Amino acid sequence: QVQLVESGGGSVQAGGSLRLSCVASRYTYSSSCMGWFRQAPGKEREGVARIYTGGGIPYYAYSVKGRFTISQDNAKKTLYLQMNSLKAEDTSMYYCAAKPSGGYCSTVDGWYNYWGQGTQVTVAS
Repeated sequence: QVQLVESGGGSVQAGGSLRLSCVASRYTYSSSCMGWFRQAPGKEREGVARIYTGGGIPYYAYSVKGRFTISQDNAKKTLYLQMNSLKAEDTSMYYCAAKPSGGYCSTVDGWYNYWGQGTQVTVAS
């Protein structure tokens, strides 16, 4: 079945950077919405960034705009999230999500079919 495997999480000081990766397997990566979500303990899962693999303008949550960059490598079926200027409030479990699409990408987590297991990001202030 479809697998999404995240990596790249870790612990950093505030102001530092991390790059998350999500490798998709047994999945038709082209013509798909790929997104990053995060969930901190006691909080609802929130969308961080998403991208349509067929092209288009990526979407970013207001809280990460200008600091995070979502990108992809279609040949490698890999989604990335470059996180710079990290803040303590970015501490969370980060998840990769995917859904085949003709171009529309939702901000709602329930819309996505497939999820990775998550990778923890901890930012010390």
